[in-house]
Amino acid sequence: MKEINYSKYFWQNDQIRLRPIRVEDWEEHYYNLFDNEARFLLDSEIELPFDEKTAEKYWTNWVGDGFDKNGRIRLTIETLEGENVDSMNLHGIDERNGTFGIGMQINRDCRGKGFGTAAMKILLDYAFNERRLHKFQSFVLEGNVASETMLKKLGCIKEGIIRGTTFHNGKYWNEIHYGLFVEEFNKIYKEK
Repeated sequence: MKEINYSKYFWQNDQIRLRPIRVEDWEEHYYNLFDNEARFLLDSEIELPFDEKTAEKYWTNWVGDGFDKNGRIRLTIETLEGENVDSMNLHGIDERNGTFGIGMQINRDCRGKGFGTAAMKILLDYAFNERRLHKFQSFVLEGNVASETMLKKLGCIKEGIIRGTTFHNGKYWNEIHYGLFVEEFNKIYKEK
Protein backbone atom coordinates (compact mmCIF):
# COMPACT_ATOMS: atom_id res chain seq x y z
CA MET A 1 0.00 0.00 0.00
CA LYS A 2 1.21 3.52 -0.74
CA GLU A 3 2.21 5.74 2.15
CA ILE A 4 -0.68 7.98 3.15
CA ASN A 5 -0.25 11.72 2.69
CA TYR A 6 -1.95 13.34 5.70
CA SER A 7 -1.28 16.96 4.67
CA LYS A 8 -4.98 17.58 3.84
CA TYR A 9 -6.47 15.21 6.42
CA PHE A 10 -9.32 16.83 8.40
CA TRP A 11 -8.95 14.46 11.34
CA GLN A 12 -5.60 15.70 12.66
CA ASN A 13 -3.87 18.76 14.02
CA ASP A 14 -0.32 19.52 15.10
CA GLN A 15 -0.51 17.02 18.02
CA ILE A 16 -2.76 14.09 17.26
CA ARG A 17 -4.63 12.19 14.59
CA LEU A 18 -8.03 10.51 14.87
CA ARG A 19 -8.58 7.26 13.02
CA PRO A 20 -11.20 4.52 12.95
CA ILE A 21 -11.18 2.30 16.01
CA ARG A 22 -9.82 -1.18 15.31
CA VAL A 23 -10.21 -4.57 16.92
CA GLU A 24 -6.47 -4.68 17.61
CA ASP A 25 -6.84 -1.62 19.88
CA TRP A 26 -8.28 -3.96 22.54
CA GLU A 27 -4.97 -4.27 24.39
CA GLU A 28 -4.83 -0.53 25.15
CA HIS A 29 -8.42 -0.71 26.40
CA TYR A 30 -7.59 -3.75 28.54
CA TYR A 31 -4.59 -1.95 30.05
CA ASN A 32 -6.86 0.94 31.05
CA LEU A 33 -9.36 -1.32 32.82
CA PHE A 34 -6.82 -1.50 35.66
CA ASP A 35 -7.00 2.26 36.25
CA ASN A 36 -10.20 2.02 38.29
CA GLU A 37 -10.07 5.63 39.48
CA ALA A 38 -10.05 6.95 35.90
CA ARG A 39 -12.66 4.43 34.78
CA PHE A 40 -14.95 5.52 37.64
CA LEU A 41 -14.59 9.17 36.66
CA LEU A 42 -15.38 8.20 33.06
CA ASP A 43 -18.27 5.77 33.49
CA SER A 44 -19.50 6.52 37.05
CA GLU A 45 -18.99 2.94 38.15
CA ILE A 46 -16.44 0.43 39.32
CA GLU A 47 -16.31 -2.25 36.63
CA LEU A 48 -15.96 -5.93 37.36
CA PRO A 49 -12.55 -7.37 36.42
CA PHE A 50 -12.05 -8.99 33.01
CA ASP A 51 -9.50 -11.57 31.98
CA GLU A 52 -7.65 -10.97 28.71
CA LYS A 53 -9.77 -13.33 26.61
CA THR A 54 -13.07 -11.84 27.86
CA ALA A 55 -11.78 -8.28 27.38
CA GLU A 56 -10.73 -9.01 23.81
CA LYS A 57 -14.10 -10.62 23.00
CA TYR A 58 -16.03 -7.73 24.59
CA TRP A 59 -13.93 -5.14 22.73
CA THR A 60 -14.31 -6.96 19.40
CA ASN A 61 -18.11 -6.99 19.78
CA TRP A 62 -18.20 -3.36 20.96
CA VAL A 63 -16.02 -2.03 18.14
CA GLY A 64 -18.06 -3.48 15.29
CA ASP A 65 -17.67 -1.14 12.33
CA GLY A 66 -16.98 1.94 14.49
CA PHE A 67 -20.65 2.96 14.66
CA ASP A 68 -23.58 1.74 16.70
CA LYS A 69 -27.32 1.77 16.08
CA ASN A 70 -27.64 5.12 17.86
CA GLY A 71 -25.10 6.81 15.59
CA ARG A 72 -22.22 6.80 18.09
CA ILE A 73 -18.95 7.34 16.22
CA ARG A 74 -15.95 5.60 17.79
CA LEU A 75 -12.41 6.80 17.08
CA THR A 76 -8.89 6.05 18.23
CA ILE A 77 -6.63 8.94 19.21
CA GLU A 78 -2.99 8.53 18.23
CA THR A 79 0.08 10.73 18.08
CA LEU A 80 1.34 11.81 14.67
CA GLU A 81 3.99 9.11 15.14
CA GLY A 82 1.27 6.44 15.48
CA GLU A 83 1.34 5.89 19.28
CA ASN A 84 -2.10 4.89 20.57
CA VAL A 85 -3.28 7.56 23.04
CA ASP A 86 -6.68 5.88 23.53
CA SER A 87 -10.22 6.41 22.26
CA MET A 88 -13.11 8.83 22.08
CA ASN A 89 -16.63 8.84 20.73
CA LEU A 90 -19.29 11.23 19.56
CA HIS A 91 -22.53 10.09 21.20
CA GLY A 92 -25.99 11.13 22.33
CA ILE A 93 -26.56 12.86 19.00
CA ASP A 94 -29.99 14.49 18.90
CA GLU A 95 -30.34 15.69 15.30
CA ARG A 96 -33.68 17.38 15.99
CA ASN A 97 -32.38 19.58 18.79
CA GLY A 98 -28.77 19.69 17.64
CA THR A 99 -27.20 18.43 20.86
CA PHE A 100 -24.46 15.85 21.43
CA GLY A 101 -21.87 14.56 23.85
CA ILE A 102 -18.31 13.30 23.59
CA GLY A 103 -16.75 10.55 25.68
CA MET A 104 -13.01 10.07 25.93
CA GLN A 105 -10.33 8.26 27.87
CA ILE A 106 -6.63 8.97 27.66
CA ASN A 107 -4.07 6.29 28.55
CA ARG A 108 -2.45 6.83 31.92
CA ASP A 109 0.98 7.26 30.30
CA CYS A 110 -0.32 9.94 27.89
CA ARG A 111 -2.23 12.20 30.29
CA GLY A 112 -1.23 15.81 30.89
CA LYS A 113 0.28 16.28 27.42
CA GLY A 114 -2.64 18.10 25.77
CA PHE A 115 -3.73 15.13 23.64
CA GLY A 116 -7.29 15.13 25.01
CA THR A 117 -7.81 18.83 24.35
CA ALA A 118 -6.33 18.49 20.85
CA ALA A 119 -8.64 15.56 20.06
CA MET A 120 -11.68 17.39 21.44
CA LYS A 121 -11.03 20.37 19.16
CA ILE A 122 -11.16 18.13 16.09
CA LEU A 123 -14.33 16.30 17.10
CA LEU A 124 -16.08 19.51 18.21
CA ASP A 125 -15.19 21.13 14.88
CA TYR A 126 -16.66 18.13 13.06
CA ALA A 127 -19.86 18.08 15.15
CA PHE A 128 -20.43 21.84 14.90
CA ASN A 129 -19.20 22.71 11.44
CA GLU A 130 -19.82 19.52 9.45
CA ARG A 131 -22.81 17.92 11.20
CA ARG A 132 -24.46 21.31 11.97
CA LEU A 133 -25.04 20.36 15.59
CA HIS A 134 -25.73 23.27 17.94
CA LYS A 135 -24.66 22.41 21.48
CA PHE A 136 -22.09 20.16 23.14
CA GLN A 137 -23.24 18.91 26.55
CA SER A 138 -21.04 17.18 29.08
CA PHE A 139 -20.73 16.47 32.76
CA VAL A 140 -17.88 15.47 35.02
CA LEU A 141 -18.05 13.93 38.45
CA GLU A 142 -16.77 16.16 41.22
CA GLY A 143 -13.07 15.56 41.70
CA ASN A 144 -12.37 14.97 38.01
CA VAL A 145 -10.04 17.96 37.89
CA ALA A 146 -8.34 16.97 34.61
CA SER A 147 -11.60 16.76 32.63
CA GLU A 148 -13.02 19.88 34.22
CA THR A 149 -9.83 21.80 33.38
CA MET A 150 -9.98 20.57 29.78
CA LEU A 151 -13.63 21.59 29.38
CA LYS A 152 -12.88 25.08 30.68
CA LYS A 153 -9.84 25.33 28.39
CA LEU A 154 -12.10 24.47 25.43
CA GLY A 155 -14.44 27.33 26.36
CA CYS A 156 -17.21 25.27 27.93
CA ILE A 157 -19.45 27.07 30.42
CA LYS A 158 -20.38 25.56 33.77
CA GLU A 159 -24.17 25.27 33.69
CA GLY A 160 -24.96 23.66 37.00
CA ILE A 161 -24.50 20.91 39.53
CA ILE A 162 -26.73 17.89 39.92
CA ARG A 163 -26.27 16.73 43.49
CA GLY A 164 -25.70 13.18 44.68
CA THR A 165 -26.15 11.23 41.45
CA THR A 166 -23.44 8.58 41.79
CA PHE A 167 -22.61 6.38 44.77
CA HIS A 168 -18.99 5.30 45.20
CA ASN A 169 -16.63 4.57 48.06
CA GLY A 170 -19.28 5.20 50.70
CA LYS A 171 -20.53 8.59 49.48
CA TYR A 172 -22.64 10.25 46.82
CA TRP A 173 -20.87 12.30 44.15
CA ASN A 174 -22.19 15.35 42.29
CA GLU A 175 -22.30 15.83 38.53
CA ILE A 176 -20.95 19.17 37.27
CA HIS A 177 -22.58 20.03 33.94
CA TYR A 178 -20.94 22.01 31.14
CA GLY A 179 -22.09 23.23 27.76
CA LEU A 180 -20.66 24.85 24.64
CA PHE A 181 -22.58 26.35 21.72
CA VAL A 182 -21.32 26.34 18.15
CA GLU A 183 -21.02 30.16 18.18
CA GLU A 184 -18.84 30.04 21.29
CA PHE A 185 -16.58 27.39 19.77
CA ASN A 186 -16.23 29.19 16.46
CA LYS A 187 -15.48 32.51 18.14
CA ILE A 188 -12.53 30.90 19.93
CA TYR A 189 -11.21 28.54 17.24
CA LYS A 190 -12.51 29.57 13.81
CA GLU A 191 -12.39 33.37 13.83
CA LYS A 192 -8.61 33.60 14.20
